[in-house]
Amino acid sequence: MSDQEQPPPREPQDPWINEQPESEPTAAATTPTAPRSDKQDQRQEFAWERDVLAKLVMSTVQEQRRSRRWNIFFRALTFALLFIVLFTINAPKTWEPVVTGRHTSLVEIDGEIAADKSANADDIIKSLRAAFKDKDTAGVLIRADSPGGSPVQSGYINDEIFRLRKAYPNIPVYAVITDICASGCYYIVSAADKIYANKASIVGSIGVLMDGFGFVDTMKKVGVERRLITAGKNKGFLDPFSPLKQQDVEHIQTILDQVHQQFIDVVKKGRGNRLHITDNLFSGLMWTGEQSIKLGLVDELRSPGEVARDVIGAEKVVDYTHRPDYLERFAERFGAAMGKRIGSILGFMPKYGFESRIPSLE
Repeated sequence: MSDQEQPPPREPQDPWINEQPESEPTAAATTPTAPRSDKQDQRQEFAWERDVLAKLVMSTVQEQRRSRRWNIFFRALTFALLFIVLFTINAPKTWEPVVTGRHTSLVEIDGEIAADKSANADDIIKSLRAAFKDKDTAGVLIRADSPGGSPVQSGYINDEIFRLRKAYPNIPVYAVITDICASGCYYIVSAADKIYANKASIVGSIGVLMDGFGFVDTMKKVGVERRLITAGKNKGFLDPFSPLKQQDVEHIQTILDQVHQQFIDVVKKGRGNRLHITDNLFSGLMWTGEQSIKLGLVDELRSPGEVARDVIGAEKVVDYTHRPDYLERFAERFGAAMGKRIGSILGFMPKYGFESRIPSLE
């Protein structure tokens, strides 16, 4: 090596310095952005159209599904209604029982006594006539559970019981009070040969009422003016939106007193010497079955089963109570709902504003 040239020695590098060569710019950084081609624009436009078309197709499919579901629903509803109608037509009337042998005939008075309720005079009288007409009837049992109702409906039934007792003297009529028999209900059962109850039954309320509301002060506060035009000076009698007149009160009190006296006469006719008349007997008060025995309103404490078995002597009980079939119930409810709706649209007076003018044995 002595004859050859020696390379110059390298300078020692600092071990703490790591020199990196400067990086060359990348192609992406140096390459300018290429302009978008027409094909790319067309692809983007076609993609937007595909999205809209897909949404439209999905919307159409969903609408078809909804339409199919509704069609299925209405078909099922139609079949159900047809089934109900056919079943109602072919089903026997529930108030025409199949009778075999000697029995006790049952007729129920349940709920409010009114022309538009299940305890109406037409149905109850129809049931009583069918019970008396049956040659195997050993006795008629009226099971009563009602707070009262219309004096007219109650009077119809009471008169019919007296007529049937006279027409069928060999068939006794017994009434059994369950929970409550007040006012119009007691008006009816007072025509029975005997009345039975439970010791905790509620009996009595021999009185008449007619209630309502007055809205005169309310209208003044709200700022509503009442405009009542009548032909006949008393046509606005007891109008709830007009001030109460003393002559109206006196007139209606005369009517209530007369209906009350009719009620008293009917009870005296039915119960006779069994009544123990006190100052409160006809005042509208109510008593328990146990208290009613002392007043002569009830004869004994017995259940319906006991009366059928031990008093009438025919333990088999056949129910003659008229009950509307399914179609009648549906028609009644549908008609009532439509009537309320039409009344609200036409602006008819509310129930309590109109019907409260009718005297009631409640």
